[in-house]
Amino acid sequence: MNRRSVIHSLIRCFLFTGVLFQAGSPTAVPAQDRLVIVSPHWEGIRYEFTRGFDAYYRAETGRAAEIEWMDVGGTSEIIRFIKSEFTGKPDGIGIDMMFGGGSDPFVELARLDLLAPYRLPGDLLSKLPVEVGGYPVYDAGYRWYGATMAGFGIMYNKRVAQLVDLPLPETWEDLTDPRLYSWVGAADPRKSGSAHVPFEIILQVYGWERGWQIITALGANARGFANTGSQVPKDVTSGEVAYGMAIDFYAWAQINAVGPDMIGYTMPDNLTILNPDGISILKGAPNMAVAQSFLRYILSEAGQRLWMQKPGTPGGPEQFQLNRFTVLPHLYQRINPAHTSVTFNPFTWESSFVYDAMKGAARRHIVDDMIGVFVIDAHAALQRRWLRAMEEGDLARVLPALGAVPITEEESLALGDRWRDQTFRNRTLLAWSRVAAEKYGSGAAGRPGARYMLFSGSGLVLAGMVLYLWRLKRRSG
Repeated sequence: MNRRSVIHSLIRCFLFTGVLFQAGSPTAVPAQDRLVIVSPHWEGIRYEFTRGFDAYYRAETGRAAEIEWMDVGGTSEIIRFIKSEFTGKPDGIGIDMMFGGGSDPFVELARLDLLAPYRLPGDLLSKLPVEVGGYPVYDAGYRWYGATMAGFGIMYNKRVAQLVDLPLPETWEDLTDPRLYSWVGAADPRKSGSAHVPFEIILQVYGWERGWQIITALGANARGFANTGSQVPKDVTSGEVAYGMAIDFYAWAQINAVGPDMIGYTMPDNLTILNPDGISILKGAPNMAVAQSFLRYILSEAGQRLWMQKPGTPGGPEQFQLNRFTVLPHLYQRINPAHTSVTFNPFTWESSFVYDAMKGAARRHIVDDMIGVFVIDAHAALQRRWLRAMEEGDLARVLPALGAVPITEEESLALGDRWRDQTFRNRTLLAWSRVAAEKYGSGAAGRPGARYMLFSGSGLVLAGMVLYLWRLKRRSG
């Protein structure tokens, strides 16, 4: 085990870690009507909306409702699954709805004509804003709706940053600072929809060429790439990393668990977005009437209260705190502040950055695969080259070459339709992997000077930990 690994392990042991728990599923009831939903949502969301919808559906129809939640992986895996299933079954795939995963996947599925339009009743539709921050809250053709909203930013461990003498982040570009080497956490966008969005934001905010330089440098600083977006905030809290790209509700869950004195979260000014987290009925849904009822429930006040309110409050969830935004603006004034942990109102948030959802959806899989080839699969080689440039003081000069990619932004958009051809995709990925090997080389790991630069602060880390423990002891005494 090298000295940096020892430092990470010591800090993980030193920091307070949250307690993970699991709660049981709701008791099954005999159901006359059934609904099949594919979703990346976690257990708490599934439990609360199953329970809430059963009550809503009984009041609406006098019958029980049974929901089958399909788990086929993260958002990217769900999209691949849906498209694959429709290839052989163009009239319907035996699944009623997709729930969760951001907005880009729903834009893509709508473009492919795989969603069934449903216009909400006027009393519900009139309460929904058309957009937030320039981003549509629902599709103009009523093929998808934002069930809630999510923001994207940087979560950071204040204690780790203090102990290792690292700066607090304000922008995405801050994560490229060479001092942050191995202290950055990220997830694989090929497996996680919440991981994909910050990368696409970076490309749109900074432009194609500079965006890839930032993604490359950020990837070089990353300790590794988790399979799920929810793992990164846990790694930040435990001290595995000091910084993590995170969706807001994952960050708030950790802040609520261990306290704001330990964990911070920032949404970079004019460099990020709030976007809808969608829900839609799939084409050929076998239980269309139940699916439409579920959509009405999700966008009703009863359904929307579950996102924001604390468990046990009137109209709130029963067991799980979901820490999400409602898409109904009036609820931010109507809900008692003591009943919610969500104090930020996204409808008062201002940003000059306007996200292009059509562009993001069109090149989603190409961007994910490019990050996979040039940053994740080649991570060891990228880090070796990054360390060598750090040792030689040559980062500014070599970064444009390290971050260069073999296609233009226009070509990335044109490749969208061809990417479904697996032979073409595999051939292209193989060619890109050769480009990555040529860019990063196969030299040995960083030379002694680089290792000294990275690890020379370990004594300061240990001293800081001792001092912190001493202060805690004095306080408790």
